Amino acid sequence: MNGSYSHKINIAIDGPAGAGKSTVARMVASALQYIYVDTGAMYRAVTLKALESGFSTEDNELVGRLAHEMDIVLLPGSDTQRVIVDDEDVTSRLRSLEINRNVSYVARLEGVRKRMAELQRRMAQQKGVVMDGRDIGTHVLPDAELKIFLTATPRERATRRFLELGPDADITLDQLEAEIARRDQLDQEREIAPLLQAPDARLIDSTGRTVDEVAEEIVQWGLAATRTILAEEK
Repeated sequence: MNGSYSHKINIAIDGPAGAGKSTVARMVASALQYIYVDTGAMYRAVTLKALESGFSTEDNELVGRLAHEMDIVLLPGSDTQRVIVDDEDVTSRLRSLEINRNVSYVARLEGVRKRMAELQRRMAQQKGVVMDGRDIGTHVLPDAELKIFLTATPRERATRRFLELGPDADITLDQLEAEIARRDQLDQEREIAPLLQAPDARLIDSTGRTVDEVAEEIVQWGLAATRTILAEEK
């Protein structure tokens, strides 16, 4: 899985929690020598800061102001993207059950979404970005040259998260599946930038497939999109 072109495009990967977006997006970015942007980590960073500040995760004014005041920097890491908030590396604290249970409420806040979308669009201005999230193809980067909607069954997604949390997780697989279903509902029903498949997005169901297979498919689509654009420019 290799290939970089002088002409770069933006790739948007959307989908529900646990579909494998972050892992796949990171692999695609590496193969194409693009920049990976984990937008979910940005919302998790705001959630962490709000909880540590004692704010209600449904308080648009307070949490929205917090999101505007925070300095969020995304850096490449060996296994995952490092997230630096106000000069502190908070990467290891972003996948806790408490964050999982609150991030959808924070992501529904208008002030937070407006600020995060502003930062994300700025990151993609120079092209050559693989960005994953819930509303990238529909709201943040509606003009992305390649859009993917990556999903999997709720049980499959719950199993992945269960393994990710490890043997010390204080939650059962059935409970985790119920939480994922509830988060799907929150993401789909929020008024601002809900989770939707863009009309021009390619659908991939990753159930029973390896991340390598999914990433390779997206890489090939990315290269094909690049070739098409180059041909049109001649």
